[in-house]
Amino acid sequence: MAKGEGKVIAQNKKAGFDYAIEETIEAGIVLQGTEIKSARNGKVQLVDAFVRIRNGEAWISNMHIAPYEQGNIFNHDPTRVRKLLLHKKQINELIGVSKVQGAAIIPLKMYLKDGYAKVLLGVGKGKKNYDKRQDLKKKDAKREIDRAMKERSR
Repeated sequence: MAKGEGKVIAQNKKAGFDYAIEETIEAGIVLQGTEIKSARNGKVQLVDAFVRIRNGEAWISNMHIAPYEQGNIFNHDPTRVRKLLLHKKQINELIGVSKVQGAAIIPLKMYLKDGYAKVLLGVGKGKKNYDKRQDLKKKDAKREIDRAMKERSR
């Protein structure tokens, strides 16, 4: 399977609007038993999540996985910091990228691939307001062109 393919659990649609994504990296994620059960049910939110590199390890923060309904005392903290599984070479690459001013590492989507939970990380820079407005104008123009072409073909 290619990078980013599998059963999608959650997507961060706002990341494409707020950041100019330059590169993507696939990473595994360390989850507890009730977390993976809740994730398989699609109870994951990536909106405010971000990745930090500490002590040569990648950690994802602010990713919300809802407590499992049948989890009782074994349930987890919904927003705990979770470890990402990456090769040392990939972590060193992320360290170099994250030192650049305005660069960020953001989770784009979480999915199941061959039974394992994976996170697609995007490396990008934050967009300014005028960049966001230009993107909206391009999107509207494309929509108008498509609409006109559809009408013309009738």
